[in-house]
Amino acid sequence: MDEIVWARDSTEGFVLSRISEILDDGAEVLPLDKKFQKRTLPFSDIFRANVEKDRDYDDNCEMMFLNEASLLNNIRTRYYKNKIYTYVANILIAVNPYSEIPALYSPEMIRNYKGKSLGQLPPHVFAIADKAYRDMQVLKQSQSIIVSGESGAGKTESTKHLLKFLCHNWGEESGILEQKILDANPVLEAFGNAKTTRNNNSSRFGKFIEVHFDKDFKVCGGHISHYLLEKSRVCSPDGDERNYHIFYMLMAGAPEKLRQSLGLTKPDDFNYLKSGCSRYFTKPSSEKKLSLSQKSEDHNKQGPLKDILLDDVEDFSELDQALTRLGLTDSERLQIYATVAAVLHLGNVAFEDNPDDSRGGCRMIPSKDRSLLTASKLLEIDPSELKQALVSRVMQSSRGGMKGTVIMVPLKVYEANNARDALAKAIYSNLFDYIVNKINRSIPFQASSYYIGVLDIAGFEFFTVNSFEQFCINYCNEKLQQFFNERILKYEQELYKKEGLGVPEITYVDNQGCIDLIEAKTNGIFTLLDEESKLPKPSYTHFTGEVHKAWPNEYRIGLPRSSKLKAHRSIRDDEGFLVRHFAGAVCYQTKYFIEKNNDALHASLESIIKESRNKLIETLFSTSMAQKGKLNFVSVGSKFKTQLGELMEKLKSNGTNFIRCIKPNNKMVDHQFDGSLSLMQLKCSGMISVLELMEYGYPSRTSFADLHSMYKDYLPKELKQLNPKTFCEAMLHSLKLQEKDFKFGITKVFFRPGKFAEFDRIMKSDPENLKSVVAAIKKWLIKSRWIKSQFCVLTIIKSKIWKKKFFWVSTDQTNWAI
Repeated sequence: MDEIVWARDSTEGFVLSRISEILDDGAEVLPLDKKFQKRTLPFSDIFRANVEKDRDYDDNCEMMFLNEASLLNNIRTRYYKNKIYTYVANILIAVNPYSEIPALYSPEMIRNYKGKSLGQLPPHVFAIADKAYRDMQVLKQSQSIIVSGESGAGKTESTKHLLKFLCHNWGEESGILEQKILDANPVLEAFGNAKTTRNNNSSRFGKFIEVHFDKDFKVCGGHISHYLLEKSRVCSPDGDERNYHIFYMLMAGAPEKLRQSLGLTKPDDFNYLKSGCSRYFTKPSSEKKLSLSQKSEDHNKQGPLKDILLDDVEDFSELDQALTRLGLTDSERLQIYATVAAVLHLGNVAFEDNPDDSRGGCRMIPSKDRSLLTASKLLEIDPSELKQALVSRVMQSSRGGMKGTVIMVPLKVYEANNARDALAKAIYSNLFDYIVNKINRSIPFQASSYYIGVLDIAGFEFFTVNSFEQFCINYCNEKLQQFFNERILKYEQELYKKEGLGVPEITYVDNQGCIDLIEAKTNGIFTLLDEESKLPKPSYTHFTGEVHKAWPNEYRIGLPRSSKLKAHRSIRDDEGFLVRHFAGAVCYQTKYFIEKNNDALHASLESIIKESRNKLIETLFSTSMAQKGKLNFVSVGSKFKTQLGELMEKLKSNGTNFIRCIKPNNKMVDHQFDGSLSLMQLKCSGMISVLELMEYGYPSRTSFADLHSMYKDYLPKELKQLNPKTFCEAMLHSLKLQEKDFKFGITKVFFRPGKFAEFDRIMKSDPENLKSVVAAIKKWLIKSRWIKSQFCVLTIIKSKIWKKKFFWVSTDQTNWAI
């Protein structure tokens, strides 16, 4: 009755409690902390607590009681001790500390973790990188490291540490190539990251960074694939969010002469920046370098934004140096900065109704002429032609199937605004593609044998307003969660069953139904959206109605009124739909789905851009126009679905390593752990199911044949005659492993969690290690045979004594009987 347990709590996740009374379907528990009230809970919300509640464990699998409460408590306990990394078997959980811990990533730490198996040193992101490298080397198979977590959980920083470890340990002595791979990070962050309400340095695109290795397993090149840049942010950052970092870095950190030539002043002067947060990130030393004319009104009133990693002044200098090391000339860098500035000036072009146009067209507001002229100058296109293309579009009438007269159709104000924004988004998006291609050309690989790919992609997103971007991101996370389920949960259990290990079955949520809802060929949401986009007059309300009509009995999709959020319940049925994802229900507002899925320029703007005298602009649009010319209509959703399919095929063919990043609180401050928030993330990432599996599971394994084959060239004649399974048994006993540490299947030997050091030792293929293991086997066999021979001698002696004694007793009994 006085047993200490973990009791579920809505704010802390779980609180330590004492059972005061057992009931029919649960128990009454009294929290040890008096600020919590006594409560009655079902048995499913009560978990056994480990005796030493303040002790922390490197690997959660080491705990006596493996459950979601003990997992959360261990992570929390370690977090407050600045131990931000924890294992669940061979999966790493990384909690964002929101503070710098320099010693944790020093050159000495990089050296320390090289060649060390999981478990030899405290948990670390470096250990996962080293494991991936050694798996690639031993198994002769490319590896993937999937870094996942919600926005602000620390995925980008984890990715940078992984790349740093790989490049520093297995790069060339000159380090030029490795430096270029690392230089990609500040460049990608400048153009692809932004401040959001949940993360000051949020990646607004996904990336798969491949580090390629030659036949000697040395770094020989790299490649970056990117996915789904959030184009809408270019035109409309909202509330307390910012546009992409590069806009602020140019204004705060670029030399005054460059700023003047680009017509850059302060964020308040540009529509694409002042609609959101207009303050800079600066440290005190950088703040002193800013003039009043560079700062926005909000910046002067409230001061700069604070972040331990961000500084718009210093970061511009770092960006410029990184671009230089990546091989971009002064002229190329200047063209990039001019293109970024052109986007801002384009955003200042505004329109009003034209009273002289009987067809309801619009005209440009005369006071915005200067913005138009500056944008045209930077893009090197004719300003009058740009002006005409923004307020009208060209159409061709058709008669009897033949092309007829060219008609100039005036645009309404909202249509002109959309055309302007579409051009700005196209310029920025194509510029981002160009920069990634330049990076890839600077780190080419020709004779790659294998690679280690690091996937960093936005986690599950759920906001008050969720649009097409969130829909695509959450679809991606559904696919990644399915991959995790199949690779870790489904495949593991199928293998245990096939090998006859007798491990209890673990249930998990299969999300295939949700994926079908989104990507089914006939009636998936992407298909319905593409069909709507092809109509002469597409309508988002009609599209929404078609979605509901296509899935009338599917519980995974619902009406906005079924949302738990009050703000969503006011959305009309034909303005949105609710999808029940693996991580929770999300209500999507469909108003801009069609525009964001198409995102094409009308013919007049395409024509103007093609005529640019700027070599960079010409390059940006010649590539995209050529791609569009091959197919009539390639939607954003279809392209992303194809890219994601290719990515999943890569992941399936590689060895896999997982890092689950956790955001400890929503305030982005150090030493504050929100138990409920963290528990939700652990559940959504599948870690609770993994913990259940690891209670009985065997995460490391190798086949008898592969193990025997690895050692056969080093074995003396008498050991070569052993069959692979017998050889394997001799090896494990020689290394003093206990029977509880491993289990023999039909074709493989499996190892329990916490035995990675022993597993790594037998799997190390370097000659010295192989020889030492063989010596240990011989020593054990000799000792084993000596023990067996002793046993045989004793058995024979005992047998003779027993026979002699039996004969005497028998004779004595016979005589007695007579």
